[in-house]
Amino acid sequence: MGAEVGEASLVDRVRNADAGDGMCPHRLVMEHVTSRWGTLVLIALRDRSYRFGELRRKIGKVSEKMLTQTLQTLERDGLVHRDAKPVIPPRVDYSLTDLGREAADQVRSVAQWVERRMTAIQQAREEYDSAKS
Repeated sequence: MGAEVGEASLVDRVRNADAGDGMCPHRLVMEHVTSRWGTLVLIALRDRSYRFGELRRKIGKVSEKMLTQTLQTLERDGLVHRDAKPVIPPRVDYSLTDLGREAADQVRSVAQWVERRMTAIQQAREEYDSAKS
């Protein structure tokens, strides 16, 4: 029962919070962490730091613009560290902050759960689709 109360409170806080621009700050961070590219960036950087091009190849099928935006957003949220070295040619490495590692661990747990339970999820989808037909 305690977990339900806590979850209800979290839902209420996220729903009722106001960032001044009408978008809840909790919801924004959730969006950043659970977005298609945010999730993949966090999981990839969990293993090691990457240069931009390496990270783009690791993730695959992400445009340069979208990866740049995702990294900047996660950096602003304090989840990713950008280390620009003053060398020629320029070298920039991306890694997780301690906060980012916490988020990456949570995202990875959800991804692993999905992987483990995909058969049951597919079965549920088929049953749903059959019932709707």
